[in-house]
Order: sequence, then C-alpha cells, then structure tokens
Amino acid sequence: MKKAVILFNLGGPDKLESVEPFLFNLFNDPAIIGIPSIFRYPLAKFISKKRAPIAKNIYKEIGNKSPILELTQDQAKSLENNLSKKGDYKCFVAMRCWHPRASDVIKKVREYNPEEIILLPLYPQFSASTSGSSINEWKDLCKKENYKVKTKTICCYPTESNFIASHVSLIKKTLQNIENNNFKLIFSAHGLPESKIKKGDPYQWHVEETVKEIMSKLKTENLDYVISYQSRVGPMKWIGPSTDSEIIKYSKEKKGIVIVPVAFVSEHSETLVELDIKYKKLAEKNSCIFYKRTPALGIEENFIKGLTKLVLQPEIRGNFVSSIMCPNKYVKCPCLKL
Repeated sequence: MKKAVILFNLGGPDKLESVEPFLFNLFNDPAIIGIPSIFRYPLAKFISKKRAPIAKNIYKEIGNKSPILELTQDQAKSLENNLSKKGDYKCFVAMRCWHPRASDVIKKVREYNPEEIILLPLYPQFSASTSGSSINEWKDLCKKENYKVKTKTICCYPTESNFIASHVSLIKKTLQNIENNNFKLIFSAHGLPESKIKKGDPYQWHVEETVKEIMSKLKTENLDYVISYQSRVGPMKWIGPSTDSEIIKYSKEKKGIVIVPVAFVSEHSETLVELDIKYKKLAEKNSCIFYKRTPALGIEENFIKGLTKLVLQPEIRGNFVSSIMCPNKYVKCPCLKL
C-alpha cells in the first residue's frame, strides 16, 4: 500500500530577490492577518516592502538565503529511510510561504498516486498560524481539485517521547562543555500575539508542556530555567517574557546563558542570526559570562525516530478525508477543532 507523507514547514527565501515576495506570502496568509482579503492584500504589500530591506540584511548574514529547504529535505530523506523498513512510503516537502508550495506538491503526490496521505507539520507545538495554516491550505487544495484520498493529519507532538529525548540529548551534549554552573537555561520559542492565545490557540500551552517534559528528564541536573519568546513584530502585545529581555536580565546578573530553540526543528534565520549573532552580541554587551546555544533538532536520531512513530501509529479519530491525530497525552487538545 503506497503512502505519501507531506512534511509542512514555513519555507524561506532562496535568494535575496525572493525576500520581499516571501514576506508578502507570509503576511497575506489569513491565519497571520485575519482581515478580509480586500484589505489584507494591500496591507501585506505595504508590510513586505517596508520590511524587505531589514530582512535582506538578515539573510546576508547567512549566505543570502535561508537553508531551511535543504535541511527539511534532509529530514524528509531520513524519515523516508526509516519508513521504508515498514512499507511503501514517499516523503514530500511542502512550504507555506515559499517554494515548493503545496499547489505544486499536490501535483507530484497525484502522480505518485498513494492510497493514503499523512500530513505531518514540522511544528511540534500547534498554532493556527503555522500547522493550522498549512493543513487548511492542503485541505482547501484537495477540495478545489476534487482530490479524495484517505488522509491522516498529525496535528502536533509537543510531548512525544522521542522528540523530548532529542532535546534532552542535545542539551546534555551542550552542557558537557560548560565548566561554570552559574548559568540560566533559556528555552526560546517563536512568539505569538497575545490576542491569538486569548482566542484559544494552544501554542503557548504546548510550549510549556514541551519544556515541562524536557525538564522532567533533566531533573537530576538541577538546572535553573525559563521559557521566553522571540521574533516579535509589530506594535501589538505579544506573549512573554521576551528572549532579549531575559538575556539582558541574566547577563546583568553575571550569569552564563544556554539557549534552547525549543519550537524550531531546523536551523534558519531565527536561530542562525537572531539567536547566534544578534542575541549573542546583546548578551556580551550586558556582561554575560558565556553564551551557548543547543542546535536545532535537524536529523538527530531520536527526532526522526519520533516522526517515524507518529506516521506509523494508528489514527485516533476522524473520518475518511480529514482525520486528525492528536497524540497529546494530557487533555483533549484544542487543535482538534481544526
């Protein structure tokens, strides 16, 4: 039985000329700016044009492009290798805001002609603006093209045991090279406007559950930690505390800082530039005694093992074309309302 696995990610510009259209696609997403398209389109044009010069300078720091496509393709290849031991699986990468777009990927999937499709967002913690947006786009395309195949959707995996083990392993490896125990462990996740959380988005709760599980496996280390949020844009109130304010706070207390990108599974501008360059300079400016970062999960063995397990597990709920799998073991996940 042929099965197609669709790995969803945000994507990133493949050259400097792609930065502005990438930003336009991002801000023109109704899951990001929830206003009628007649107003959203010109607003997205305005924001993307205004932000493009700043974003271009960011990408110039990492070779004039985002590495996220190649890294996601590596993850797809590793996952496919694991799955090939269990059956006839083929993995496809679909990006929300740049190529390969879902509209192109769906054509390749139809050519492959699978009997089942598994939708797998590379966002461990669910948000309507990330996983939800990609899943809904795929479903809308299937409906538009009258493409009906048995489809299983994995909404999230914030506490999946192998995903947690992957973070624990990388944290322990980073800590092995640290002799001074006077440091703060900062779990940094991408921020979200507070208004979205108040409307019921489970993202912040998922991040907290992820960190809770990681720390339960690190309890013997007696670590001092905090959760913070990065990449704020615009004037609205975002969830906090902000990563930069936490870095300033603990640097001034003459502590070392160990950053864990807890919601990013691939290296990209927000890890390679924001965390590694911008925030490192901020820490040093405020007298931080040392600054370290654990790598993003990438193709770490436990992480790929966890994705494999998610794809192979039987579905939990749903119907023929829109089943949702929520492996969250705590309570019924709000993302089941998708």
